[in-house]
Amino acid sequence: MRNQHVLVIVPEEPLRVSLTDRLIAAGYLVTPVTTGTEAMAHVDRADLIVVDVDIPDLYDLARARPFLTDRPPIICMTTCDALDLLLPEIGTEVEDWVTKPCRIPELLARVRVQLRQTVLRHGDLTLDEVVYQAWRGDRPLDVTPAEYRLLRHLLLNAGRVLSKEQLAQGVWGESRDLNTIERLVSRLRQKVGPALIHTKRGFGYRLE
Repeated sequence: MRNQHVLVIVPEEPLRVSLTDRLIAAGYLVTPVTTGTEAMAHVDRADLIVVDVDIPDLYDLARARPFLTDRPPIICMTTCDALDLLLPEIGTEVEDWVTKPCRIPELLARVRVQLRQTVLRHGDLTLDEVVYQAWRGDRPLDVTPAEYRLLRHLLLNAGRVLSKEQLAQGVWGESRDLNTIERLVSRLRQKVGPALIHTKRGFGYRLE
């Protein structure tokens, strides 16, 4: 499977860098640019466009897209609270949108939906949501259903520190005994390797 290409058009440097790093860690090819003019040099090979509607030349980008043979789907980042409030010249072509300030994990989830991705990657760690199997490199990991769900949640939030309470809510949608979470993380760490799952004492765990 080839790595899918995401074109990121974000003028704000901290957000652009953070989003680019997270997308690369998730296994995507990423081209980060700051304007629509820059984007047009790369749009013909993009599988998906993530665009901040605050770019200065949004209209020029939207006007040029109808002439492209292949028009990749667009996810907009906007301060609007409804899609119909977006600029008319781009609103009808937007497949999805998130309000700013946006959470990177939510945006990554929307990217995956648009690209119909069923494989999560982080370094040499791979998780396939069709066959419910995880690997380190070419080595399959023998994980239980609970460990699989925990690993999936950590992958979706790679780089973020998650408390035991957040892990319980994210994996099961309800509170769990915190000692149970600790034991589950410990077992999973033994299977994927201790270098991947880090403990930030007093705060929680992070897939690094």
